Amino acid sequence: MHGVGMSDGGGIVLMIGSGPDATRCRDWPRGAISTIVAINNAWQLRPDWDYLAFPDDFAEDRKPHRQAPSQRIVRSDAYVPANNTYGGVLFAGGTMAFSAAYWALAALKPRVLAFLGCDMVYPATGRTHFYGTGSADPLRRDVSLRDLEAKSARLELLAAQDGCACVRLSEGDSRLTFPPVAPAALSKVARPVLRNSGHAIRAALDAEIRSGMRFDSGRYWDHLAEIDIPEIDEIDRLWRHAFASETGRHIDRARSDRAAVLR
Repeated sequence: MHGVGMSDGGGIVLMIGSGPDATRCRDWPRGAISTIVAINNAWQLRPDWDYLAFPDDFAEDRKPHRQAPSQRIVRSDAYVPANNTYGGVLFAGGTMAFSAAYWALAALKPRVLAFLGCDMVYPATGRTHFYGTGSADPLRRDVSLRDLEAKSARLELLAAQDGCACVRLSEGDSRLTFPPVAPAALSKVARPVLRNSGHAIRAALDAEIRSGMRFDSGRYWDHLAEIDIPEIDEIDRLWRHAFASETGRHIDRARSDRAAVLR
């Protein structure tokens, strides 16, 4: 895979979402963390963020009023081309945790992508986000988000091919397939090793290409008539198979089935 410039050269990138537990990072020392990427509202949690990624429809009153000269905004004109280097937004999953992650993978070329507040689990009562109650964007009815675990597995595998480990810093339930890691252990995360030379990964990528459902604009919702949902589901199944084949770990099928009912 080819990046799109701006490389930080194999560092540890902290990806912060808006989950309730994201507040844990407020007092963390940067330590081994080389770059902080805030997603949507997460810039409010730390003043020392380096990049802030949000979609085109992100409300003006939720954007920072000022930023340091070194801080950069990542918009769709940056993250969509980055996602395209990994097959496109439709196959990557059209929610900002994935869109920002593929941008970081392409642009920053990290050794570790560490996720906090991106678990895509929303309680039925109480706070759904660190700032209160918000929409459960990854659970919306969307052709690109029919199997969140498969999308997570895809990201983890493609990152591994680039020599980057994906981990999560959360302590509870998660739709992410990434192994949990304590913040203090980030510097000890090993480079990922694929067990079967990526053969199953290539099979899944080839299926994506054969489908003809890549839309470089990133606006796959403008092409719904061209999208074959059973084929999307089969590609997700191939990513699940690739995940088991290449990592030796298995995704909890029942967990995904229960979540699918909500969508």
